[in-house]
Amino acid sequence: MKKITIKYQAGVFTPAGWRSVYITAEAEQTSEKMAKVLQVTLIDDEAPIGYTSRTGAKRQRYHAAGIAQREIGKNKRLSSCTIIEK
Repeated sequence: MKKITIKYQAGVFTPAGWRSVYITAEAEQTSEKMAKVLQVTLIDDEAPIGYTSRTGAKRQRYHAAGIAQREIGKNKRLSSCTIIEK
């Protein structure tokens, strides 16, 4: 299987409600149309470490490290992702 870098949208829960973020991840292509996430490298172009905020406000905070852990092992359709590297 070959490794690729993909970018896709996911939802995060903040005190203000659900918000969408862009996740950049390393994935293993399991078939022609599917990939399995191996590691999340960026969430909204920032490293997924600890808590972070979308706008800097407390009501937009979310646990970035938890989101990164949640995404590992998920299967993604490549038609709904942007392939950055092959």
